[in-house]
Amino acid sequence: MDAVPDDIDALKAELILARMQAAAAQARAASAQAEVTSQQALIAHLKLEIMKLNRARFGPGSERTARLLDFVQLADRSKDQVEPLSGGMKRRLTIARSLINEPEILLLDEPTTGLDPQARHAVWDRLYRLKQQGVTLVLTTHYMDEAEQLCDRLVVMDGGRIAAQGSPRELIAAHSTPEVLELRFEVAGHEQAAEKLADVPADRMEVLADRILLYIPNGDVALSAIRDLGLEPLTSLVRRSTLEDVFLRLTGRRLED
Repeated sequence: MDAVPDDIDALKAELILARMQAAAAQARAASAQAEVTSQQALIAHLKLEIMKLNRARFGPGSERTARLLDFVQLADRSKDQVEPLSGGMKRRLTIARSLINEPEILLLDEPTTGLDPQARHAVWDRLYRLKQQGVTLVLTTHYMDEAEQLCDRLVVMDGGRIAAQGSPRELIAAHSTPEVLELRFEVAGHEQAAEKLADVPADRMEVLADRILLYIPNGDVALSAIRDLGLEPLTSLVRRSTLEDVFLRLTGRRLED
């Protein structure tokens, strides 16, 4: 029967200790508040109110981050550390971070530089979906296929100046031809073939070290005319003009710093 009073005494002691700890915590809080300036107090309150507003607007943080990770196809890596992620995954995670506050305009500087083709296309897919949702994308890129995939309007810069601007289709129509014929000949006969090709009707011809490019309205018709001249290339490729053709036409094939 003596054990009961001992337990009660121990419980009382614990309660007294808890009250003392709470009183000490309150004293520390009061002391800290006394050392805080009025401006700091207002800033702290403002941050609290911003957190409340964000929670009301975006919902609980875990729900918001889960939706964003799912959007950038990283839901299955949500518990992984960032460092071991691949370059493409890190780039998609960066996009998710930029979408935390649901921006109407998203600025992107070389969004897929250094990524392999699969990762690049995955990023393109996410960015295209953002366009469909009404987000305005402003991006810089040296990948002309990326610009053609994502951009409704382009500005081609050369030496810090605007060389041309318009939609991809408008730029191709204004500065290139519908098709390009790429020809490769034996190394020994490369220059001779280029001289004979001068007789083939073309908007322009580029003689490169490894191939000859003819900018023409119809590649198949031009290839037939070339064979009529007695020329038979090792390989021939008819393709449509691209923004890369436009860029090289406007800026040249020179290397710059």
